[in-house]
Amino acid sequence: MNFLKAEWKNLALFNYEVEAKLLEKYLPVGTEIDIWNNKCYVSLVGFMFKNTKVLGLKVPFHVDFEEVNLRFYVKRFENGEWKRGVVFVKEIVPKKAITFIANTLYQEHYETQKMRHKIHENEETNTFIYQWKDDKEWNTIELETKKIPTEIEIDSEAEFITEHYFGYTKIDEETSFEYEVTHPRWEQLEVLNHRIDIDFEKNYGSDFGFLQNQKPTSVFLAKGSKITVKNKRKLQLKTVLEEMY
Repeated sequence: MNFLKAEWKNLALFNYEVEAKLLEKYLPVGTEIDIWNNKCYVSLVGFMFKNTKVLGLKVPFHVDFEEVNLRFYVKRFENGEWKRGVVFVKEIVPKKAITFIANTLYQEHYETQKMRHKIHENEETNTFIYQWKDDKEWNTIELETKKIPTEIEIDSEAEFITEHYFGYTKIDEETSFEYEVTHPRWEQLEVLNHRIDIDFEKNYGSDFGFLQNQKPTSVFLAKGSKITVKNKRKLQLKTVLEEMY
């Protein structure tokens, strides 16, 4: 059964190269870090949820809203093939009910903050802005793009970042949740300029404070699409070990 259906639109992706060792304590059981071209990534992602339905129902005032998350990339070997997924360090949304549902049912790491977004359309470019308010300060991610979308190339960095179709959540040292996210292949908009004005340590803890002074390895905007989040299943260490041996 599908847990959630929605559209993810205008995904602003700021990608940073980090040491894989940094992420080990966040790693859900049954997964390992997914590497591209010998690089380990975390991504700061801002986007819009549109036409959201939970268990087939639209919840009033919770249909369209912003999200900003910090995530990294993992993979899991099962039934002779690799399943590629993401792990969220934190997800920020403006709706308390979304935070409650995600944290209660999926044991994710959602947080509710005041949020806003803007899209400025010009003749030749678009500018996308996502903001969230932590205490008294507004955090901002902004990028200016070309207007014409292009295909995401096979074996490219952008493909690696966008083509992960599972979510994994660390519950404890012996248990994790897995859920599948389905969507068609996305197109991207080339980024001409970008700006980040956020407090990484305040938002994401001391482990990620160093990103404050680190330039992203890449920045792009994915157009997005309709998505489906399927119901979760539990992975336990005992079962994972049995699969391995």
